[in-house]
Amino acid sequence: MASLNVGNLGEYLREQRRNAQLSLRQLADAAGVSNPYLSQIERGLRKPSAEVLQQVAKALRISAETLYVRAGILDAERDLNEVETRAVILADPTLDERQKQVLLQIYESFRKENGFGSGEESARAAGDEAGGVRGDGSEAGSDIGGDADSDTGSDAGSDTGPRRTAG
Repeated sequence: MASLNVGNLGEYLREQRRNAQLSLRQLADAAGVSNPYLSQIERGLRKPSAEVLQQVAKALRISAETLYVRAGILDAERDLNEVETRAVILADPTLDERQKQVLLQIYESFRKENGFGSGEESARAAGDEAGGVRGDGSEAGSDIGGDADSDTGSDAGSDTGPRRTAG
């Protein structure tokens, strides 16, 4: 049963490695794993840890969550949409890493609000990577795209029109 998942994972990894035009040795070096170990993973003889999968995904520039699903670490049926959404956010070249992590946190909070809060561990991991996350899950001292309070001041909502400044 587990060997089937690992076999599918191995085939998928081999396909991704070939698409990236990397030799087995090149991928092993980039991922920081031994060449024989990676070969055994590709042949379905070994089941790698989540950490190894993350290193391989980074070297291949693909989503680690996709590999987790292939390895049976994440439930494919339940988590596929979430994984795809996260992968799209993480792959967006127009966002920096901090912005990606903030978007993932917002996405997870909406999922929880709508009763689909199954990814608490992944949200916590995403928050930990972003840094500045309080124990309650809220972000400490963060703002999106600059100083969020600079135009509103402490009396936000009390103005009826645009502010004018002298000068």
